[in-house]
Amino acid sequence: MDNKTLTTWERIKDSDIYFSFIKSPTAIISSLILFIIFFCSFFVEFITPYNPFDPSSLSLMEAFTPPSWTEDGLSKFILGTDGQGRDMLSTILYGSRISLIVGFSAIIFSLVLGVFLGLTAGYFGGKYEMIVMRLTDVQLTVPSILMALLVDGIARGIISRELHDEMAIYVLIFAIGISEWPQFARVSRAATLVEKNKDYVSASTIIGVSNIIIMFKHILPNIMRPVLVIGTIGLALAIIAESTLSFLGVGVPPTTPSLGTLIRLGNDFLFSGEWWITFFPAIFLVILAFSINLLGDWMRDTLNPRLKK
Repeated sequence: MDNKTLTTWERIKDSDIYFSFIKSPTAIISSLILFIIFFCSFFVEFITPYNPFDPSSLSLMEAFTPPSWTEDGLSKFILGTDGQGRDMLSTILYGSRISLIVGFSAIIFSLVLGVFLGLTAGYFGGKYEMIVMRLTDVQLTVPSILMALLVDGIARGIISRELHDEMAIYVLIFAIGISEWPQFARVSRAATLVEKNKDYVSASTIIGVSNIIIMFKHILPNIMRPVLVIGTIGLALAIIAESTLSFLGVGVPPTTPSLGTLIRLGNDFLFSGEWWITFFPAIFLVILAFSINLLGDWMRDTLNPRLKK
């Protein structure tokens, strides 16, 4: 059949990526888990009748209710309730939405910044490349979580406490994103150094195509495969970083139910018998990060021809 008459779905089914996907149980299971988590997190209002942001729906008389399958549990609270009487299942889904928004936004910010710096550094070279790569090397010596803590601390010192609480999510996105860009810069620079010496770049230069068009229209699409793989794995790291910062009390405000905040609040009751308050958000975070990592490993093996047997 002529390629021009093929539909988009037919092209996808004929691709090596689709064939590799349907032959990989790990990729299928991890994708299914992620789809369920994403769907439930972003459409939680239509899935559960409980809203942890609505004080009128909460009852302190139902606080610390254990999971429904235990002796003192209630059937309407499958995973129990926390110290404020909030349904744990609903709170986890709302919290995962916050964590996913922060993680996606932070990794997109770091990807755009890192790819731009790496692409331009690899293409132009010279002193500009040296400065960018030395900045990358310096930042790579500092753990990402410490860099995020530094950025958050500077933000707290510059803006007032009330304004910081309102802008906490944006500060968190910037703090995590600015700590993750060096890996994107290094990979995109290395790929650009390979691509800029190929014939299609030389031909574009000879006919007078501008550097901007060569970089962003011709070279950029050809270096995105390794970048997307790093971005997928980096998403899990960004979500864990958000949870870590929130657990330490420097992330989102305590009134915002992110996964890290829920784990921190539940940790206060762990040794008093209310184990479910911290256990279920923690296991949800582990499943989320593990599924993203498994999908990222599959993408790495599929998109890197050198790893194919």
